Parts: sequence; structure tokens; C-alpha cells
Amino acid sequence: MTQQPRLSRRLGLGDAIFIGLGSMIGAGVFAAFAPAAAAAGWGLLVGLVVAAIIAYCNATASAQLAAQYPSSGGTYLYGRERLGEWWGFAAGWSFVIGKTASCAAMVLTFAAYAAPAGWGKPVAAIAVACLVLVNYFGVTRTAFLTRILVVVSLLVLAVVVASGVAGWEAAPDAGISAVTHILDAGVYGILQSAGLLFFAFAGYARIATMGEEVRDPKRTIPRAIVVALGAVVVIYAVVAVVTLTTLGPNKLASSAAPLVDVVVAGRWDWAAPIVQIGAASASLGALLALIAGIGRTSLAMAREGDLPRVLAAVHPRYSVPHRAELALGAIVIVVVLLVDLRGAIAFSSFGVLLYYFIANLAALRQEDAARSFPRWLQVLGMAGCLLLVVTLPPLGIAVGVAVLAVGLLGRLVLRRR
Repeated sequence: MTQQPRLSRRLGLGDAIFIGLGSMIGAGVFAAFAPAAAAAGWGLLVGLVVAAIIAYCNATASAQLAAQYPSSGGTYLYGRERLGEWWGFAAGWSFVIGKTASCAAMVLTFAAYAAPAGWGKPVAAIAVACLVLVNYFGVTRTAFLTRILVVVSLLVLAVVVASGVAGWEAAPDAGISAVTHILDAGVYGILQSAGLLFFAFAGYARIATMGEEVRDPKRTIPRAIVVALGAVVVIYAVVAVVTLTTLGPNKLASSAAPLVDVVVAGRWDWAAPIVQIGAASASLGALLALIAGIGRTSLAMAREGDLPRVLAAVHPRYSVPHRAELALGAIVIVVVLLVDLRGAIAFSSFGVLLYYFIANLAALRQEDAARSFPRWLQVLGMAGCLLLVVTLPPLGIAVGVAVLAVGLLGRLVLRRR
């Protein structure tokens, strides 16, 4: 059997943490709060807690599996090893289609903040091409640029929070409203908001999918996942409270650029351009990490013949899955021209939740010697993923089921041939 080319282990703990932060911060703060507020109003705060709990369960499953299987592919690899080829394919296909939708969501968010009126789609397409080029020239360049974008994003969020707090005297009854109306949307609305917000927490998967490029992966990957997720939960909670209190749920739900609206409402109009730049940077950071993660899952699937084997190539100089990333870039550009932001988020959440359902099931089947966390966390994670899937917007569920079925049927036909 011919030895497959391997990726180089160049990333340390700090690199892995920043890649996870870059994936989650850009996705959640600048894209998911508005549709979540439309679903649940003040109940978004409860939905955030639900999403964080399920994300933690999934993070422990991913960390435990990554420690035993420190190679590229994430749950695609784990599903194949623990559950069988079809489970692994379902996980990998769910990841690829869900995260391709995430790429579209992130670049559309970037264009909403950065592009002149009427130029959103062309600017989004150019941004995808540029970041695919960055990934092409090596993973260490990806990690370095992600660090810069994360720092910029955190500074901008600090400005947003400060402006919102400064303007709180204009909304003295906001706290009372939150307590009084937090359950107005009902259980279904709160769970739907949790499903939409879960899209924002999924960035820690990018760390697990890069297991072949991390130094000392058995220690680095679990630590990076827990640290990155914990930091993002705190950041999300602070920004959610400030944004809801400043704008109110109705204005937040209808806002195309909610964090810009927060600084304007706080009478910090001078900061609006800064927030626009920060939002654009955060979206690019998330997109950069997404491209890296999807490329490596595609590499693992191509090695096994579940995607065209031509995508299994690793660049001899830059040690990246260059063909997979170029193909991904082309597909995302097409998707960007066809979808809107909210539809992309719902479809992405569908794929990601199924992916983590399989991750929890695979972790549940690990032997005791490989376990780092109790089994009940995986059971809770599985139940939570299924619950959030069925409460997503109906159109997102329908499209997700159709695309998943196409992938499974396609694999069946190819295997029979």
C-alpha cells in the first residue's frame, strides 16, 4: 500500500486556541444574534445558555476522541473508527455541507459591513478567493493571520460593550423587561434561538480537524478546545446582555449591523467605522479558519475514497491540502451568489448539529482506558443535538435533509459501481 503524504506538525497550544477563537468569535457576535433575537426575543439569553451547555458536551466528546485519534478529519475519522464507514461518511458530509454554508454566512457578513451598497456579492467572492490563497501558502501563515484578526475583534467588542454600558441610562427599565419577557417566545422559540446560536459555538471543531498539524496533540487539542470555548462563552454572554439591553429584542432582530447600532445608540457615533472594520476582520478570521478545517476534513475523506481522490493531494512545499481548498473556494463563491445570511445560518446549524451527534455517539463507544469525561456528557450532547435540530427553521431542516440524502445516495451508487 502506498504511503499517504502527511501534514506537518507546526501548531502549538496558542495557535490552536487562536484558531478556535477566530472561528467562534466572528461567527457568533457578528452574525447569529439577530436571527436568534427574532426567534426568542429576550429568551435569547436562555438560548445562549442552552447552546453553551450542549457545545460543552460536544467539546468534551471531540477532545476525548482527538486525544485517541490525533489525525486530520475530526468526526469523519472518529465515526469511521468507532461506528463504521457509513457513520463516518455521514459525519464528514454533514461537516462539509454545514461548514460550506458557514463560509457563505461569514463572507456575507463581511460584505455587509465592508462593501459599498450593491457590491456585496462581488466583494464577498473576492474575499473568498483571497483567503483561499492565504491558506494555500501554509498553515502557519493561517495561524498568524488568525491571531491578528482575533485581537482586532476583541478590541472592537470592548468598544461596543463600553458604548452600550455608557448609554444604559437611556434604558432604565431594560433589566425589568428582560426578567418579565424572557419566556415570552415559549420553549420552541428559545430552543430555536439555541440552535441558531449553536452555529456560533462550533469553531472548536476546527481545532480537532487539525490534529495532524498540532504538536503533542494528546495534550494540546483537549486543552485548546476547553480554553477557547470557555473564553467565548464569557464574551458572548457579555455582548448579548449589552446588545439586548441597548437595542431591545425587536430592533436587534431587524438589524443588519447590530453592533454598529449599539455604538450609535450609546452616542459613540465616532466608533461606528471602527466597529465596521472590526466586524469585517472578525468575519474574515472565521472564514479563514473555516477554510482550513473543511480542507482537512475533505483531505481525510478523499484519502478514503469518500470524496474524489484527487482532493487527497498535499502540497509538497507548503504542506496543505491545496486541491481540496481550491475546490472549496470555488463552491463557496457559487453559494454566496445564491443564498442570504439567515438561510445560510440555519442550514449550517443543521449540518453541524448532526456532525456533533455522531461525535457524541462515537465518544460514547470509546473504551474506558481512552475516556477523559463521563459517559452522561455524551448522552446529554446527543439528546441536545437532536432537540436543537428539530426546532430549527423548517426551510433549513428541509434543505439539510435533502442535501444529506443526496450525499448518502451518491455514496451508495458509487460503492455499488
